[in-house]
Amino acid sequence: MINDRLIDAGSVQLAVRDFGGDDPPLLLVHGAGGNLAQMTTLARALRPHHRVVTLDLRGHGRSADGDWSWDAALGDLAAVCVQLELDRPAVVGHSLGGMLAALWGQRHPESPGVVSLDGNPPPTRPEHLPGLDPEKATAELARLHAVFDAVEAAAGQVIPASQLPDLVESQQMAARDMGANEKVWVEGFRRNLVHLGGETSIRPSAALTGQLRSAMNTLDLGPVYAATTCPELIVLPTRDMPVQEPFAELYAAHRRFLVEQAQSVPHLRHLSLADASHAMVIEQPALLAKVITDFLTEHR
Repeated sequence: MINDRLIDAGSVQLAVRDFGGDDPPLLLVHGAGGNLAQMTTLARALRPHHRVVTLDLRGHGRSADGDWSWDAALGDLAAVCVQLELDRPAVVGHSLGGMLAALWGQRHPESPGVVSLDGNPPPTRPEHLPGLDPEKATAELARLHAVFDAVEAAAGQVIPASQLPDLVESQQMAARDMGANEKVWVEGFRRNLVHLGGETSIRPSAALTGQLRSAMNTLDLGPVYAATTCPELIVLPTRDMPVQEPFAELYAAHRRFLVEQAQSVPHLRHLSLADASHAMVIEQPALLAKVITDFLTEHR
């Protein structure tokens, strides 16, 4: 039986969804701008083999606001584990959640395993784009940076009430286009809405979005992978999402970098998932659940 609750993580309250069960515990973590609802289909696919717990990261969904740092977010995950009595959980995360999973693995050698689902910082330097001419790489990175600037500027803006029905309908259409569960997709959209003083906005706020960008842009996972001793798997995409297609050469080069980075760490397991984009959690939840379960069972 699914159980939603709030827990006190000290400076913030965190919204948690516990899918129940007596199997080995697994903490499932969403990406930046998302929330726990967007992990529901994957959580259900993992549920036969694990006790799956999801949460809204601070500043997302129904969790309280709080300044972002890797230490603070990892402390939130630890608070969830303590209060829900998750003993030595596996940690699986997508995107930002995958970065947290990698950092958790470095700090928790006792963990039975961590899995990162394309949890990689964005490219910020030409060295992150092997095979691309350095001058072109610099220009493409500047163009990508401008897109992220626009996203940050739009974060947290007030949505006129008259536009909400159209936004919900657009989310329903997006779910159908992706082959996703429409009810789950719309729940994910609505869960990030904030209604305050007669106005509605979407989380995360512009301030938190800026903090997340800064944290991700300065994160180097190479040393993290090298220092991790618990079992670790990273699952990488093999194609672009539609929104990434204008930057096809950049993202193809960055995927090469990620594979090379993974190959340079002998004990790190990596998988380039066929016909998968960064949206792999939506595209292939059943296959991901099998990959995750097989990996964790192997190292149990």
